[in-house]
Amino acid sequence: MHIQDQPVVNREQWLAARRQHLAHEKAFTRERDKLSAERRALPWVKIDKGYRFQGATGELSLANLFGGRSQLVIYHFMFGDGWDEGCPGCSFLADHIDGANQHLAHHDVALVAVSHAPLAQFQAFKRRMGWKFDWLSSEGCDFNYDFGVSARAEELATGTATYNYEKSDGAEEELPGLSVFYRNEAGEIFHTYSTYARGLDLLVGAYNYLDLTPKGRNEDPIMDWVRHHDRYEEKAGTSCCHS
Repeated sequence: MHIQDQPVVNREQWLAARRQHLAHEKAFTRERDKLSAERRALPWVKIDKGYRFQGATGELSLANLFGGRSQLVIYHFMFGDGWDEGCPGCSFLADHIDGANQHLAHHDVALVAVSHAPLAQFQAFKRRMGWKFDWLSSEGCDFNYDFGVSARAEELATGTATYNYEKSDGAEEELPGLSVFYRNEAGEIFHTYSTYARGLDLLVGAYNYLDLTPKGRNEDPIMDWVRHHDRYEEKAGTSCCHS
């Protein structure tokens, strides 16, 4: 339905329609809770490979990324070797990380970003964006390949590259994703979950606000309006509370 064709009704009719939609919202919430429980019940894979990362303090192991916590979330940020800027979509998502980390850090969860490019190549961009979260490089190890966010040149050339658990004609050298790990008291590390493509939508809080508005996400093609937050052409409107 086009927004200009939206029906306009009286308050009683609106309340009836809203209550019907509320029933659907509650059913969706219950289904989402079931899906989340099913996700937590997935089997795990033990990590035996010695992945090495480069961070601000030097070389780090996967275990080091937990920061003393038992749960680790890694956002696979699209930033390839030789790039000057990060992917605008990944940057849109990354704008939400620091706020989440203020709380996750106190709930046994470490949240970091990892990119394939050498560490030095994305430091200026990180400073430009004003981000504080830990952002590491997986240069020189198989981490990005093993977790499905980087494709080797021969895979792209032969059409055998995969993304989001299936062969993909649209696969690129670098793509976004998220992976979750658990570390037990014995120090063993397990891969528990990964998601890609629209599975990342839940991490973008701005989308959740847009989904509540009359125009919704209002994007065609997807994310065509998103820019690095310092690259929007017009200034945002003045807040009603801060004129």
